[in-house]
Amino acid sequence: MVLNEDDLRNEIESFAKRETDVIESEDFQDFKDEILPNHFNYYEKACNFCGNLITIKADPKKRQKLVESLETCHLNTTPEGVSAFAILFPMAFMITFIIISFLVSTFLMGGESTMFFIIVSVFSGVMLIIPLSSFPGLLANNWRLKASNQMVMSVFYIVSYMRHTSNLELAIKFTSDHISPPLSIDFKKLMWNVETSKYDSMKQSIDIYLEGWKKYNMEFVEVMHLVESSLYESTDKKRLNTLEKALSLILESTYEKMLHFAQNLKSPITMLHMMGVILPILGLVILPLVVSFMDGIFWYHISVLYNIFLPAGVWYLGKSILSTRPNGYGQADITELNPELKKHRDVDIKFFGFEKSVKPKYISMAIIAVFFLIGFSPLITYSILEMQGTNWDMIFDDVLEDGIVFTTDNEVITNAKFSFLGYRENDKGVVVGPYGLGSTLISIALPLGLGLGLSYYYDSKTKKLMLIRTKTKELEGEFAAALFQLGNRVGDGLPAEIAFEKVSEVMENTPSGRFFDMVTNNIATLGMGVEEAIFHKKYGALTKFPSALIESSMKVFVESAKKGPDVAAQSLINISTYIKEMHRVDERLKDLMAEITGSMTSQINFLAPLISGIVIGLTSMITTILNTLGNQLSGFQAQPGGAGSQPSGGGLLDLFGDSIPTYYFQAVVGIYIVQITFLLTQMLNTIQNGYDPLNEDYMLGQYLKKSVTKYCIIAFVIILLFNMIAGSVISNLKVGGMV
Repeated sequence: MVLNEDDLRNEIESFAKRETDVIESEDFQDFKDEILPNHFNYYEKACNFCGNLITIKADPKKRQKLVESLETCHLNTTPEGVSAFAILFPMAFMITFIIISFLVSTFLMGGESTMFFIIVSVFSGVMLIIPLSSFPGLLANNWRLKASNQMVMSVFYIVSYMRHTSNLELAIKFTSDHISPPLSIDFKKLMWNVETSKYDSMKQSIDIYLEGWKKYNMEFVEVMHLVESSLYESTDKKRLNTLEKALSLILESTYEKMLHFAQNLKSPITMLHMMGVILPILGLVILPLVVSFMDGIFWYHISVLYNIFLPAGVWYLGKSILSTRPNGYGQADITELNPELKKHRDVDIKFFGFEKSVKPKYISMAIIAVFFLIGFSPLITYSILEMQGTNWDMIFDDVLEDGIVFTTDNEVITNAKFSFLGYRENDKGVVVGPYGLGSTLISIALPLGLGLGLSYYYDSKTKKLMLIRTKTKELEGEFAAALFQLGNRVGDGLPAEIAFEKVSEVMENTPSGRFFDMVTNNIATLGMGVEEAIFHKKYGALTKFPSALIESSMKVFVESAKKGPDVAAQSLINISTYIKEMHRVDERLKDLMAEITGSMTSQINFLAPLISGIVIGLTSMITTILNTLGNQLSGFQAQPGGAGSQPSGGGLLDLFGDSIPTYYFQAVVGIYIVQITFLLTQMLNTIQNGYDPLNEDYMLGQYLKKSVTKYCIIAFVIILLFNMIAGSVISNLKVGGMV
């Protein structure tokens, strides 16, 4: 149909007056700087700085991949800057740690193992070059993982909006306002590219953006093309069918890909369990024997292996496994939806009428400091005694008249069955230890303090927020039924204000009923309109139920209500159907992952602390027996005629070096338990829930407390029990009478 001049003028004027069709995006660069994680900005600045210092050409084979990764993460740097940073940072790392190693070794360790620390520093620096050269690729994979978690919701928002307003630009804007980063940043960039005339149309901007997803999520590409094609359908019925097909396709593909992911996850998880838990911990059974028969191995050698290289290997393997996770669902941090909720992260302390909000991290730091002080008390006590020129110790031995004695006699301390500190002089006249049972038991305070401190921090900052989320999830679970009722009431011709009241009465004492009741009260008592009653920043119903799903559903309702009650009613009924379908798929996905997540949960909460505690007990027993054998052989050799009559005694004695005290073994393994629990919990959350930072912090608070506490209790009991067995074995050893 050809419009005449007057009709054309009226059409243009009508379009100009449509305020809802105006896209008012903020400056994209400012938005990006505000929303991107700090490490992105730091990395971007570091690469640009290094790129200005030296010019290192990137590998031509990898350059294009680096460019794609940088564009994916919206990092404003170059492959040459990445290459320069990958060289300069490891060099600075090596130089810094070589200097620190030299100073520590010289002034604190008497020049001991200087070369070892230098080698570790150089090796670590060289190994950093490889991951840093491809670090943008890792950032891009994480970006895609987080973005893919929002794809289902993004399609839901686009389809919901375009059902009543067939405008792709406005649908993209609406979606970008209601999904979480990083996909929201991508959608903001789509609008920014059009507004800055980089591309001629939104379709062109979207098509070029989708090119980057073809290798990683073809289903999302197909879905977005379906959404675009709905704009060109000849009838409204065909347009709606196309939109419904787009949403169904993303839901079905999500389920199928998660099914394959769950099936292929068993072998990697088993390998991760063996590498991260079983083999490292069981290796401790052999280490005391190896150390006792080999000179030059100290506790910090084991610490470098267990507390640096092994966690790094587990982290890398975990990231590799998670990089294959397909798109699913993710939960936004509710504090992003309502910044006022950030105050719930603080801990309220009440004391004699005095009340103050304290950051959880300060309380956690205090807990860690106290337990660390207890754990290091044997070392502190020895340092004080050494300055006083004495070797004081508390001896436990059933052959003593009093059972417990305090002594400074080195011979008594060396030959005691059990001691508190257990420092002694070796055959070279060097004081070694602490080998005492008391020191070993007290060392458990190190992992206990670290674990409980971190647990308290995460638990405190998420406890109140998780209660709010739980209520919100309850509302989301039944919101589909509430929307269906609301849609029917509006469809019957009732005004929205009355429709909300009627639904709140029917669903009384339910989360949906309370939500609708808040809307009704705001309208009746505060004189608000429906939109303000829902979205008011201070009094709106969403302040008590921060949910992106509910917020967007209400936004769609408000926008569709402007087009008439029939459109609004149909929109609500369709949204209700979509929500039910998404919940159905979500529950099926949880069933798929139940076996894997259950296995990982048992590893974190039971197997790792149990095996570790038992192995530490065995290590303590072996170390005690070997030390006693070494001491008795030394005494036997020192007896008159001992060396002469037993010329082989010296050779046998040479087999026994100074074993590493169980004190250090336990500290290293205890800290490793904290590390492995942290890493496995993060991985478990991502497998189960996708990118969900709030739930991750909550799980860390719960799992760290359970795992570390179980380990400490088991280790304490087993160490005590096995040392009693070792004491019985030692009582029966009569090396001096050996022939």
